[in-house]
Amino acid sequence: MNVPTKELVAQVVDLRVSFATEDGLVQAVKGVDLEIRAGEILAIVGESGSGKTVLSSCLMGLPPTSRKTTVTGSVLIAGVDMIEGDEKLRREVRRNLLGAVFQDPLTSLDPMMKIGAQVRERGATQQRGVDALVDCGVPEPEMRMDQWPHALSGGLRQRVSIASALTTDIRPPVSSGVDSTRIGELVAAQDGTPILLIADEPTTALDVRVQAQIIALFARLREEHDCSIVLITHDLGVAGQIADRVAVMYQGELVEVGPTEQVLRDPQHEYTRRLLDARLDIKKVFATAEREPAVDVSAAPDLVLTDIVKSYPKAGGRRGERLTVVNGVSLSVPRGGSLALVGESGCGKSTLLRIATGLTAADSGTVGSRDGERPQLVFQDAGSSLTPWLSIESQIGERLRSRRFSRAERAEETNRLLGRVGLDTRAARARPRELSGGQRQRAAIARALASNPNILVCDEPVSALDASLAARVLDLLEELRETMGIAILMVTHDLAVAKRISNTVAVMYAGEIIERGSSSEVFASPQHPYTRELLAASPTIY
Repeated sequence: MNVPTKELVAQVVDLRVSFATEDGLVQAVKGVDLEIRAGEILAIVGESGSGKTVLSSCLMGLPPTSRKTTVTGSVLIAGVDMIEGDEKLRREVRRNLLGAVFQDPLTSLDPMMKIGAQVRERGATQQRGVDALVDCGVPEPEMRMDQWPHALSGGLRQRVSIASALTTDIRPPVSSGVDSTRIGELVAAQDGTPILLIADEPTTALDVRVQAQIIALFARLREEHDCSIVLITHDLGVAGQIADRVAVMYQGELVEVGPTEQVLRDPQHEYTRRLLDARLDIKKVFATAEREPAVDVSAAPDLVLTDIVKSYPKAGGRRGERLTVVNGVSLSVPRGGSLALVGESGCGKSTLLRIATGLTAADSGTVGSRDGERPQLVFQDAGSSLTPWLSIESQIGERLRSRRFSRAERAEETNRLLGRVGLDTRAARARPRELSGGQRQRAAIARALASNPNILVCDEPVSALDASLAARVLDLLEELRETMGIAILMVTHDLAVAKRISNTVAVMYAGEIIERGSSSEVFASPQHPYTRELLAASPTIY
């Protein structure tokens, strides 16, 4: 029996986007052809710089606009060309038929507007806004409508962002003509939900359980509202959990498009195979857990935390009432070893990290390190942690100056450190904005090494990186551990990262360590129900 083909929602025809730069013409999108049908979830997968975000902005009818940019081809939604069509009609399509969800809900939500105002921004009623929050699984929706974005957790902010994308304007278009009539018919049929939802890396920095909830939410929205979803992601595991089709993008081209299972099980293009090989997955076997620490672990540990307690005044609580975020935690990082501290946002792991590095004082407990040395910290966002107006060599030189190096010695040591992390002299002269995400993270590690530390404390250092970049940064950290005897404390919510980097894993929940053990033991036979939940929620393609 022939299955009827669903209605076409969006059509991309020979889309080309190029930018004129000092180094010549950069072709961000090269002749892309794509069709999206009603009720379909399409994942566009590729690494940073592949062109997928430029493609998504064109789908929104917001192509790059500057004198140095050239855009040709067409993107048709409801009969309207979102590239060259009438601007009023394009605006009506965006307002009435499209929704967008972005990677960082804290920056995409307006901090000066309450949740209710943002959910109703496109003309939705108060009740429609509450219904959208209910659809997105936001608890106590009426109360949330009166809250500010900063009062919500990361997962709740992302749900609110999705709810805002779902509340399209149900008022008919003010324009006249065939296209406006078609838009009006679609608005009436959809009853205030978009025909196409574009989600650009909506789960990248979320905890695995929250990520799983957002993926399940997208699936439910598709089933209940029949809206199509374009999921922009660099994670093939996320795509594998939800997408009907996968489109793999590389250097501006769609190099492979097909049903999800076919692409993941039998990839035809070499780039797709490389993405799959580079992906960190909890079901992959890594050699790290079987490796011994670089030096004798019978020696005193590089870092010891004993009975750490930390509390803060409770927001909205009675005077003197406090919320305990770290409750009697003890752990140690062996000399030359690696320990991964795993847990969701709000469990207390980042607070514990700040205490370990001396950035925050504990209420009680002690922190000890070899020779009294303070561990060096590598942050999640290297772009924000590096000084934007200084070259990389200047920032490394600042650290070396405190070690009383001469100018010539500083230059020599800077080049040695950059070489150690795989960067060349061009990167040394560059400012952070001139480097890629992976290069910035390597530069941040080189700067941390300039203090000649015994231990590196890494706070989610690869959570926002593509799979291949994440693998290279983790390989670098492992090489430093093995060759220099540097101990590593890795704070992460990604269990695949923990498995890849650590000899030992400690799982943190509600301010306490609820399970610890060797990496191989914890991943093969988790003892605590919470650990089992984390493992079950981790996306896998195996």
